[in-house]
Amino acid sequence: MRLSQLQKGERAIIKAILASPELKQRLYSFGVIRGEELEVRGHSLAKQTIEIDIDGTLIALRRDEADKIDVEKIEDIATKVVS
Repeated sequence: MRLSQLQKGERAIIKAILASPELKQRLYSFGVIRGEELEVRGHSLAKQTIEIDIDGTLIALRRDEADKIDVEKIEDIATKVVS
């Protein structure tokens, strides 16, 4: 699932960043790295920008950037552990 598919209030773990080296480096500098937990705080009306919280830092991403971040929702992870 892509970060851009999450709704406000949903939490997820970053699984992969499928972007150019330049964008990856920019995201890394904000703490957007594989294994980090994040929460979607909000988005614009047309979902062109998405606000996420990573470890207390609020970051705004464009939709095309969020489309390049592969995540797994926290509830999906909990379901796997129980099964």
